Amino acid sequence: MCGIFAVVGNVVSEQAAGSKVFAGLKRLEYRGYDSWGVAVVTSTSLAIEKRIGKISDAADLQLPPSHVAIGHTRWATHGGVTEINAHPHLATNGSFAVAQNGVVENYLELKKQLTEQGYQFITQTDTEVIVRLIEKVRITNSSFSLRKVILSAFSQLKGRNTIVVLEQLGKVYAARNGSPLLVGRCSRSQEYFCSSDVLSLAKEADEYLVVENGQLIELQPGKCQLFDCATGQELQLRFQPLQIQQSEASKGKFPHYMLKEIFDSPAVIRQVICQKKAKLQELAQIITPARQVYCIGSGTAGIAAAQMAYLLRNLAKIPAVALVGADAAEFIEMLSPDDVLLAPSQSGETADVLEMLELAKQKGAKIVTYVNMPASSMTRLADLSFLANAGPEICVMSTKVFTSQICWAYLVASLVASQYDSALDRLEQLAVEIERYLQDNASRQQLQKLAEWLSTQSNLFLLAKGTNFQIIREGMVKLIEGAYLHAQAIPAGDLKHYAITLIEKGTPVLVLTSNDGSRSDVLTAAQEVQSRGATVVHIGPQLSLSHFPYQVDVPDQGELTFAMNLLPLQLLAYELAVKLGHDVDHPRNIAKSVTVK
Repeated sequence: MCGIFAVVGNVVSEQAAGSKVFAGLKRLEYRGYDSWGVAVVTSTSLAIEKRIGKISDAADLQLPPSHVAIGHTRWATHGGVTEINAHPHLATNGSFAVAQNGVVENYLELKKQLTEQGYQFITQTDTEVIVRLIEKVRITNSSFSLRKVILSAFSQLKGRNTIVVLEQLGKVYAARNGSPLLVGRCSRSQEYFCSSDVLSLAKEADEYLVVENGQLIELQPGKCQLFDCATGQELQLRFQPLQIQQSEASKGKFPHYMLKEIFDSPAVIRQVICQKKAKLQELAQIITPARQVYCIGSGTAGIAAAQMAYLLRNLAKIPAVALVGADAAEFIEMLSPDDVLLAPSQSGETADVLEMLELAKQKGAKIVTYVNMPASSMTRLADLSFLANAGPEICVMSTKVFTSQICWAYLVASLVASQYDSALDRLEQLAVEIERYLQDNASRQQLQKLAEWLSTQSNLFLLAKGTNFQIIREGMVKLIEGAYLHAQAIPAGDLKHYAITLIEKGTPVLVLTSNDGSRSDVLTAAQEVQSRGATVVHIGPQLSLSHFPYQVDVPDQGELTFAMNLLPLQLLAYELAVKLGHDVDHPRNIAKSVTVK
């Protein structure tokens, strides 16, 4: 959830650490934008600046020059969104500061013990428990170095946590257990950086090191050391070239990242087409003999996982089922070495999915991932990993990465079904048709008019069946995220069993169809709600006969019409968010990378 960034520069010439942390946090803002803070080392103390709100809205940083600094952008888990709850948190005597990414699951127990021992708390956060715990260990073990103190305190924390500690003497310590942590190095200047993702390092560093679970990194000017948290033993550093050509993300001509990223969809599909066939065949050899394939994800990636399972079942005849990361634990005892877990993710750091994958690995099951973030935890855990190569996705609402995930799943299923070459042709045609649709002003104006009407509504239903059902679920998610609208996706065949009781005059119902065997069933359901007063919006290939008040036509793409149908839903969510005056790229209360359970 939260983002951590730190800089340890050259003590003689480098005095811009605070500004570099400030810039690094802007690149990490997708991880949380409730508040932010930066702490720097001065000759006499630690200076800290903390503010509420998005760091991208801040024009400047009011801190003295320094060669060492740490920073944090927060998604609140414990305690309200206030300046005092923002990170970093300062020690009582001002000798060190702490920032955290994760959740201390036993913080209430630790806080009770510390309070009874006389330690005082000024914030509502679980992070302050870490500060007081370090203080306690330091007092009771006066001979310990600060590194040893941090290791002792860190060992008492439960949950997935990464912490970074800035010492007034000019050292930075960072320890990891679950939440991501990487170290970057500039070989020319010998500057060191810590961050929560590898992309944010690309502007500053040319080498990087992944800090693994149970490891601590110690940084000081010109020096980097890695230690095992359990034993304290120093470990060998294994930096590798950082070969990501990462420029600062830009909206370009677009008013919002979300719209720009929707318009990236054709390029993203062409990246799917460029996936190496030999590697896809390796995947086919893993999933074809599998006893069971579990497609697992959370949020939008969870819906992509469900569509993957559907395509594997229906095109490739592979026994595949979908699991939601947070609710998958019940399947652990059923797993065997004959099973495969297939996990799509934007960040590759989703906590509940990672936890399930780690347990599955222990059971001997094979892990396959499809991730957009290089060097992620999921990628390194996998037996076989694929990169989406979709480029930075800044908007918290995922659009182009979801498109990549479902198109990649279609290509995999088609390969298993011996339809690889025709699938490539269909994907290229899909990219062409999406380009045309996005450039069609009439279609855009139709969706804007539809958004104007929906902006006056408080409830909305979506109906589909078969290949389009997961697409309306994703449409539901986008409408909830962007418009803060109560939306519910329902299988068309299940409508009359319960949800039809909620239909009344004027109720908006969005209906998705393709030119396949399920179309007549979905249209029948649409007629049933319309006869009870609903206002029906049909999205799909043009109907020869239609009695619906709204008809959003899309080009018929055969088996891939589900991916074509996705575009109007994404654009509709965008137009609604704009119409309602919401923060399109940063919807309230959510973050893009969910690294806490």
